Order: sequence, then structure tokens, then C-alpha cells
Amino acid sequence: WLRTEANRPRKQKRTIKQLHADLMSLGYDGSYGRVAAFARAWKADRQREMQTSGRGTFVPLAFEPGEAFQFDWSEDWAIIGGERTKLQVAHTKLSYSRAFVVRAYPLQTHEMLFDAHNHAFRALGGVPRRGIYDNMRTAVDRVGRGKERQVNARFSAMASHYLFEAEFCNPASGWEKGQVEKNVQDARRRLWQPTPSFADIDALNVWLEERCIVQWGHIPHGGLPGTVADAHAVEVASLMPLGRTFDGFVEHTKRVSPTCLVNFERNRYSVPASFANRPVSLRVYPDRIVIVAEGRFLCEHERIIERGHRLAGRTIYDWRHYLAVIQRKPGALRNGAPFIEMPDAFRQLQGHLLKRPGGDREMVEILSLVLHHDEQAVLCAV
Repeated sequence: WLRTEANRPRKQKRTIKQLHADLMSLGYDGSYGRVAAFARAWKADRQREMQTSGRGTFVPLAFEPGEAFQFDWSEDWAIIGGERTKLQVAHTKLSYSRAFVVRAYPLQTHEMLFDAHNHAFRALGGVPRRGIYDNMRTAVDRVGRGKERQVNARFSAMASHYLFEAEFCNPASGWEKGQVEKNVQDARRRLWQPTPSFADIDALNVWLEERCIVQWGHIPHGGLPGTVADAHAVEVASLMPLGRTFDGFVEHTKRVSPTCLVNFERNRYSVPASFANRPVSLRVYPDRIVIVAEGRFLCEHERIIERGHRLAGRTIYDWRHYLAVIQRKPGALRNGAPFIEMPDAFRQLQGHLLKRPGGDREMVEILSLVLHHDEQAVLCAV
């Protein structure tokens, strides 16, 4: 009975008094005190057993050089561009030398995960043979029984590219990657206090990588003689060579609107007019959007990431994408939104030409030269 009650939800467990009453109904004639004393002794024995063989006791782990790394995410804060910003921070730590790399991102998405691995392997000097992860959604689509996992296809592609074996912890078992879990806590003290302040996230990441490498030389390894840097110098020779960097994009199929725009994350990006009303592929990277179609590169935009849900989406134009349209409709040049972003020399010339009849068509002919000649040469001629 006691074993059965211990596994029940708290609100459904019977009290010792209820157990004594149930025993009495079955013919037991002993006192309540004897039942309570037996229950206390059973609970004490069970607690001792759990402390020596259950979740409260762990086996120390030992790793060979180049054998494994551990990865985890955390949330931390920094001042970016004068504004306090919550960041998703990627932690990668070599299990043998305990060398670590920390890198910050605005989101915890697939393309950010791939970029974090690319930079971590570069900074650490190579790739270990095994990676240890929790069951994060950017890697595992579904958690099955035991070690059964349905791994994300793009994550599998990255692991195959770098030739390491991905291993996933049991759910709610952070101690199975305890080194990187501890690194998350240590990094808050070593890197995020006081709160770092930088103009942009790229400058922050340069500083984070430099600080991590400097700290390798100051932190004692604990399990080996010398510092983390000393152990890392030994481990580097056992890491697999990095080779070509994994092209870590996430691809989406979109249809271009009649206004030559595609939508992504509430923002709109322009596409060459020849692909209006046609399907294209968006390749999403942490810092840019690449648009391809029919096996060829079309254009590239800086990626806009707005954290506030109340903020209106932005439209990112490249005025060159609309030159084919204004060749047919020169009148659209006068108030066309994409042409507000033309270089100043073109804007000044437009102001003069549009004051006279036929000036819009002349301006279109001049702008169309950019399709066949270097833009700087055309600007100089203007």
C-alpha cells in the first residue's frame, strides 16, 4: 500500500489514518501508533535508498580528447544600441578541455543554431566526434520512448556535414550535460554582470568570443593539470578538421506579389520585377534574406528582426528591382515608393527633369543604364 500511495498524485494519496482504518476493516486489530511508526520507518528507508541509488546520486563522467561537446541555450540581457535587449545565447563547450564559446542571437531558431555551431567550431579549432544536446525544438521534432527521437531534417544535415553524432539527453535530465549547464551559470557572472553595452549584436559577439578565449587561460581545469587553455591545446590535435562551413539557411517557398514583394516575419522585401506573381525560394540566414528561383540567385536583403508584436512591419525596397516596370510605365517614377531610396545624384537629376515635358521618360532611360553598366560609372556621368 505504501509503495502504491507514494506513486499517486499528492491530492489522491490516503493519509496514515485512512490506511489504518482500511486495515481495521480487513481484520487488523493493532493500534494507529504501530501503523504510523511502520510508515515512518518505511519512508526513511525509501529516502536513504533514493539518496544512494536514485536521482540524488550521479556518476562522474570522463571524456577523451576530441570525443564530445555539449550545447545549450540561455536567455540573458545586454544593452544593444542604447536599449536593454533580451538575447538568446548559445553555449558550446568541449567536454575534455572544457573550453567554451558563447554567442548571442535575437531569436532561438534553426538558422541561429546552425550559425552558432559554425562559429563555435571555428573558434574551438575543429569538430568533436559527438554532440550532446537536450531535446530543443530546433533539433528534435518529436521525443519518443527512451532514446528514440525524430530529429529535424536540417539539423541532421548539419550533423552529417560536420560528421559528428548527435546524442540527446533524457527529458528533464540536465545533469546529462552538466558541464554546459554549469557554463550557463558561470557565464552570467563572468560575461553578463555588469550588463554589457554595444552598438549592435555583431560587436557584442566579437567581444564575447574574445572574452571567452581570454578566460580559458585564467580558469583552472579542475580535472587536469593547468588551465582550460592548456587542456585545449592538447585537445585541438584530436578534433576533426572544420572543412567547409555548413550553409545554414532555412528555406521557405513564397509567391511574389504584383508589387514585386515577398512577405517574411511581418516584413516585406522587394524582388526583381520579372518574377512578379511567380514562386521564389527565401533562404533565411541570421543576418540576411537570400532570394533564389529557377536555380539562380536573384537578390539579397539585410534581414529585419523586430521583437515587438505591436510594431508595424517594414518594407525593404531595392529601386533597381522596379526598373523594368517604369520602362513600361514611366509615370510611376514620380511617386514610386522604391525610388525614394535612390542615390542623391539621381534624386537631384529627377527633380530637374520632371519639371519639363517628357522628363520622366528621360529619367527612366538614364536609370535603365544601371541595368547594363556599372552604377558608379552612371553616377559619375550624372
